[in-house]
Amino acid sequence: MAASQIVAEPHFIFGMRPGVANNICYIDEQTVIFPAGNNCVRYNLDEQSQKFIPGLEKSLGLQSLALSPDRRYLAVSEQGEKGMISVYDLQKEHNKKRKVLTGGDIAVQEFVCMAFSHDSKYLISQSGAPDWTLFYWAWQKQKVLATLITGGPTNPVYQVSINPLDNTQICVSGHGVFRLIQYAKGSLKQFNAQKKKVNNYLSHDWMSEKRVIAGTEMGQLLVFESGELRWEMNVMTKTSTQDPERTAEKNQEAAVASQPPRVTVIKAYSKGFVCSAGPGTVFLFEKMEDKDGYRKCSEIRIPPDPYSNDPSQAEQQEFVSLCISPSEETLTGSTNRGQLYSIALSSAEIGKQGDQAQFDFLTESFHSDTITGLSICYCKSIVATCSLDRSVRIWNFETNSLEVYKEFQEQAFSIALHPTGLFILVGFCDKLRLLNLLINDIRTFMEFNVRGCRECAFSNGGHLFAAVNGTVIHIYSTITFENVRNLKGHNGKVRSIIWSDDDSRLVSCGMDGAVYEWNTLTTKRESDCVLKTCMYTSIAISPDAKIVFAVGTDCTLKEIQDHHIVKDVPAEDVTYTAVAFSLSGRMLFTGTSSGTVRVMKYPLPTHKDWIEYQGHAAPITKMVITFDDQFLLTVAEDGCLVVWKIIDQERHGLKRDKAIYYSEEILITKTDLEDKNQNMLELKTRVEELKVENQFQLRLKGMDHEKEVKEMTDKFMQEIESLKTKYQVLKAEKEKMESDHKESMERVMERNTKEKLDLESTSLQNLMLEYERYQELQHKSQKMQEEYERQLQITEERKAQALEEHTQQYESRLKENLFKLKESEDKAQQQQKEYEEMIRQIEEDADREILDIRAKYERVLKEEKDTSLQLKDETGIMRKKFSSLQREIGDKNLETEKLRLEHQKLQGVIKSLEKDIVGLKREIHERDETIQDKEKCNYDMRMKNSDLEKFKFVLEYKINELKKQIEPRENSIIEMREQIQKMEDELGQFKRKNTQLELTITELKLKLKVTDEDKRKEMQRVRNMKTLVQRFKTDLHHCVEFIQEPKKLKDSICELYSSYVQSDVVDMVGGDSDIQKEYSRQRDHLEKTVANFKRKMARDSEIHHEERLRIIRENTSLINENQELIRELHHIKSHAPLASMTSAPVTSVTVLSSSGESEEIIQRQRVEIDRLRQEVLVHGDTHLVQSPSTLKLPPLLS
Repeated sequence: MAASQIVAEPHFIFGMRPGVANNICYIDEQTVIFPAGNNCVRYNLDEQSQKFIPGLEKSLGLQSLALSPDRRYLAVSEQGEKGMISVYDLQKEHNKKRKVLTGGDIAVQEFVCMAFSHDSKYLISQSGAPDWTLFYWAWQKQKVLATLITGGPTNPVYQVSINPLDNTQICVSGHGVFRLIQYAKGSLKQFNAQKKKVNNYLSHDWMSEKRVIAGTEMGQLLVFESGELRWEMNVMTKTSTQDPERTAEKNQEAAVASQPPRVTVIKAYSKGFVCSAGPGTVFLFEKMEDKDGYRKCSEIRIPPDPYSNDPSQAEQQEFVSLCISPSEETLTGSTNRGQLYSIALSSAEIGKQGDQAQFDFLTESFHSDTITGLSICYCKSIVATCSLDRSVRIWNFETNSLEVYKEFQEQAFSIALHPTGLFILVGFCDKLRLLNLLINDIRTFMEFNVRGCRECAFSNGGHLFAAVNGTVIHIYSTITFENVRNLKGHNGKVRSIIWSDDDSRLVSCGMDGAVYEWNTLTTKRESDCVLKTCMYTSIAISPDAKIVFAVGTDCTLKEIQDHHIVKDVPAEDVTYTAVAFSLSGRMLFTGTSSGTVRVMKYPLPTHKDWIEYQGHAAPITKMVITFDDQFLLTVAEDGCLVVWKIIDQERHGLKRDKAIYYSEEILITKTDLEDKNQNMLELKTRVEELKVENQFQLRLKGMDHEKEVKEMTDKFMQEIESLKTKYQVLKAEKEKMESDHKESMERVMERNTKEKLDLESTSLQNLMLEYERYQELQHKSQKMQEEYERQLQITEERKAQALEEHTQQYESRLKENLFKLKESEDKAQQQQKEYEEMIRQIEEDADREILDIRAKYERVLKEEKDTSLQLKDETGIMRKKFSSLQREIGDKNLETEKLRLEHQKLQGVIKSLEKDIVGLKREIHERDETIQDKEKCNYDMRMKNSDLEKFKFVLEYKINELKKQIEPRENSIIEMREQIQKMEDELGQFKRKNTQLELTITELKLKLKVTDEDKRKEMQRVRNMKTLVQRFKTDLHHCVEFIQEPKKLKDSICELYSSYVQSDVVDMVGGDSDIQKEYSRQRDHLEKTVANFKRKMARDSEIHHEERLRIIRENTSLINENQELIRELHHIKSHAPLASMTSAPVTSVTVLSSSGESEEIIQRQRVEIDRLRQEVLVHGDTHLVQSPSTLKLPPLLS
């Protein structure tokens, strides 16, 4: 069955990669994402399941993560020959990849940190050494909007972020780096730069639109507002509200006494922020309501590890990343040792009251260093691992959980799990130990004097186990614990051993390039295969033990059968580090030095025919397949254990030959069992006592509650009776007041009705007078409109006549110019040689002119930049003033609201005491004030009427003055357009030169690429020859052994000749030189052809440039003549009889553009006609809008 029908997909990963920036994020309340191996893991906390986003092929590992604020997009940066950023859509199926971003022309090997904008449209990324360039992306368009160098070799950058409310503001922090950067006009520039104390800024976060809080290596928290230091404190001291200078002095004194902890991460949330405070500690800070600062409200610590040899080691971990769930209910963090911790913030609130709040593991405890050993057993679904972090862990690959673990004093190099799953054999640096697996502990049972055991394995029956000690393999009895056999024969260290199914044979491989098959009963070697050029690292055997698969340092997979290597499968650009063969004999798995897993079919292919999967971020050290062929387990130097599900193309598990049933029995000591039973009895007795005590307390509380209820009932009944009496009294008073109010209202209504009738009669008379005036004004407006239309008709007739005259005149001139142009072309052909001699002088003049123009515009650009900076400073000052005024307005509004409430209370008291008398007086007073207001309003209307008449006269005068100023402004506009056209021509010349330079650079790059390819091929040929020479030397050495036997010597020499001297090799050597000569000849011919084409193109471009300059000069002279004619026409029309009536239209109509084209003249005339019509309509509408009133309008001006 082909390997293409067998698929291995990641099922679960135990581990986490700590070296990734921002390596823990919440997608939602139940899902977190973190890096593990060369994958991003989406872990569901409720279902305890994982989904994976694999890294890119040939990636050197993940570098940083960034989650968009809407939690939809995930950006992943990966290190490699060319650093790349992949953006994934987490809402799409299978986490669809949206975009891939690279540094483009800038050589970037890695992006150390990233951040999204608040609307998820923009992405910033910081590249690493040596350039430390900040990129600002419109990532959906894969476009770099701007770049800026922010760090240096001695000033690395650790974190970048974007303002949560403004996409254009960026904060960058690092070693001696804290910069606020503004994106404007297509570039990134630092703003509000002030001299700051040099600190190692490890972290920062935005608290608001203007406020940023930063943490330093010396344990300081610094709050900046608009780039200015506003607040400072030491993370281990109380909040300071003094000025920054005094606070800094106190912090320096405290730092001398004790070294403060590092603030490696800060995370803001709605109530304040959380930050790390040295090893194993996180502080919660809340914003103070009465002061502009923060106070420390809670402390959270990592608890000691009870299973560790040194429990305090867990508290020495430093947090490298923190995140808060969307509902702000859970805080999760990752440490520098690859552990994940979480805590409910409600538990942190409890910690405020004095109890110590502690983190819990988010999932399980992981390895923090290279995993050196891996083993499974037949009777249980568990897997055992050991690591250089001195821990031994037992995992369950079906429930995806950690069963038990323990840390020791020495490093563990190898591990073997007994087939029953009740014992493990661990090789430490000092001894080999046999340990019992208890329900919650791992205890030493027996020790063996085998130092530095790098490999050990139980036999399939479990009655024997083998342990490697350098070059010797010791076999011990599991029953008597005696050393029953020793296998000696390797000249190098043994790297891997494996038992056959019937335990009768043992296969080993070593650094000496030997693969031996041993008989475990006689301790004799039954077969061997030695290849001294390869140091073997791992082996696997077929179920019948007839075929051995071995991998080593020569980058090939070898199939060994009957003492010979029958097939080699090259690994191409990686090295095979581990191999595993399924019990069904259908598939072979290999692990590589890049951390990938390859699936191959069996029989092995002769060419590349495998499927490769991204798994780990470091070389794989061990791999094993479970006994039912359902799972593949791999471990690597990155400290991760990956469980792979082996399935077919239809995503179903492989069919099992027979069912495997796992046992659930565990070991427990008699002492532990007795202690557990005794504790159960004590707890049961305590439960009974608590039941009786609680029942008694409930009865006492019930009696007390009944008494309190009776007392409260009597009290409330008395209050109800008193309230009823008060209600009756108030009701009588209310009825009396309603009757009095009704009588007063009737009197007021009568008086108001009479006044209303008087006002209506007066208003009607005024309305009639104003209507008569309106009719008169409308009649005048109609006459005025007819006069304007007559003037417009006269203007159009004159315009048409002038346009026809100009058209005829310009057509005649155009014919003359065309004739002159033809003559000039003839002369140009004759004077071509003269122009070629003048090219050098013209180029020198042009260069000098370009330098002058460049200097001029650089001065202008500098002046504009200075003006822009001055305006930005003024804007910052105005913003500060505006914010202070806003605060003052808010304070005044609060005071006003308080006064208003007090005033309402006083008004209520007055109404309740003197309601009748004061009410009547207030009504009389209000009526008097109403009459006075109406009189005052009438007087104000008269004054406004006179002011409006004066204002209208002034406006009409200003309109006439502005009309006279239009003509010089339009002339200046024409001059500016001509200047802009010249600048555009110069810009075109610069673009052509840039294009020519880019072509030259492209050609040089192609040559460099061809040279590099030739170099690579030559180096590969040298390596191949070295390998061939080495093999020839080895074979020649074997021939020397038959120096005393001529016949055998002759046969071996013939075999050597047939192996290394072949006819096709001789032919190929001769052909290679001819091919190389032909290739060189063709390349020289192509280079000469390209050079000729370039020279010809340069000559053509120079001729075209000269011709274009000549035509531009002629067009300039024609434009000047057109302008002279226009001025003459304007002078003639200004002295016409109707010049006084049409002065304003003619002034605007006769202003022609520099192009002199008739279509533009017609368009300008149409615009002027529309403007005059609009002015007529405005005059008419002005009179129509005037409402009938006592206003006196001035006479209309003609």
